[in-house]
Amino acid sequence: MTAIIRDDLLLSHAVITSDVTAPFDHVDIEQWLKTLPTHEYQRCAPGDHKAAGYTVDDDGTPMSINVEMIGTGLVIQQYRFEVATPHYCKMVSLSDVLTPGGWTTTQVIWELGMEQLQGDELRYVNTVTSHPTEDFLEFITASGQTFEDAASARQQASGAHCALETPHYARSIAEFAKARAAESAA
Repeated sequence: MTAIIRDDLLLSHAVITSDVTAPFDHVDIEQWLKTLPTHEYQRCAPGDHKAAGYTVDDDGTPMSINVEMIGTGLVIQQYRFEVATPHYCKMVSLSDVLTPGGWTTTQVIWELGMEQLQGDELRYVNTVTSHPTEDFLEFITASGQTFEDAASARQQASGAHCALETPHYARSIAEFAKARAAESAA
């Protein structure tokens, strides 16, 4: 899908952290994303997360597909892996959004990072940034909404959603690391 992204406009931005204990050398966010079961994804944001899957785009780029509720919008994320390492992944999606007023699109950038504080004390950093598309700007204009109002509503909804999912993601990634450490010790 081709869309004009308005990266000069910020729809929302959230950076939320959560501390966990896990063996840093066994953290692998890339593999966690590629193998994340739907039910674990749902546990990471109860009520909001609906489904997750892994695929590749036509050009072979790995993709994480996520279906979730953010505020009143059903969002279908089609995240292309732009950077994929064990401790940091940057995903970019041209996302379809079903709102009470119909369908539109936004660009969402999801960054997942795990930092080592000391030993097995780690900090997960969940960053989500959203930019409007031209389609989105036309959509809100047609519905009589200003960009400022739309951005304020999206910031509030996205911030609340990120606050809900971040500690669960941190726990899930930490448990994945612990399981990998146990496998390598066996």
